[in-house]
Amino acid sequence: MKENELLTVFKERGALLEGHFRLTSGLHSNRYIQCAKVLMYPDLAEELCTKLAAHFKGLDVDLVVGPAIGGIIVAQEVGRALGVKAMFTEREQGKMTLRRGFEIKAGERVVVVEDVVTTGGSTREVIELVKAQGGVLIGVASLVDRHSGDLDFGVPYYSLLKLQIDTYDPADCPLCRDGLPVVKPGSRS
Repeated sequence: MKENELLTVFKERGALLEGHFRLTSGLHSNRYIQCAKVLMYPDLAEELCTKLAAHFKGLDVDLVVGPAIGGIIVAQEVGRALGVKAMFTEREQGKMTLRRGFEIKAGERVVVVEDVVTTGGSTREVIELVKAQGGVLIGVASLVDRHSGDLDFGVPYYSLLKLQIDTYDPADCPLCRDGLPVVKPGSRS
């Protein structure tokens, strides 16, 4: 599936929203990607994540990790496609952690995956956790890359769809100035 076909899938499934949104990062935007609206279709989740996984074939991956909530399905499907374990991290008292008996063994080769990367903050938190547990980060991937500016995870980063979407500091948001109500559709309040 090419980028323009993938964008069409996101639009048809109602995953590309228009309006005034407060992102997890705190920034505001006029567009929002809700990957869950695409991932709720198991056939699409499998197809897209298999395509992500193909980027890491032959790299001797031991484990795929994604942050809850957006990265859970992506990690599971990429792990399935690679034939390796998959797990997810969760926030506990504001800090990314491993729970539910999950552990990363020293030396395990890890790919970190996400549904959408905006600032890269959640992804970086997962990377720090992987390294703190002794894992070896070998790659990062997401379904959608909507970041702007500099983004360096220290390893190759791959995404299926790159979108240029404006973001605004809340203090200088034209949508706020126009009086449009702001919506927080993400997984963190």
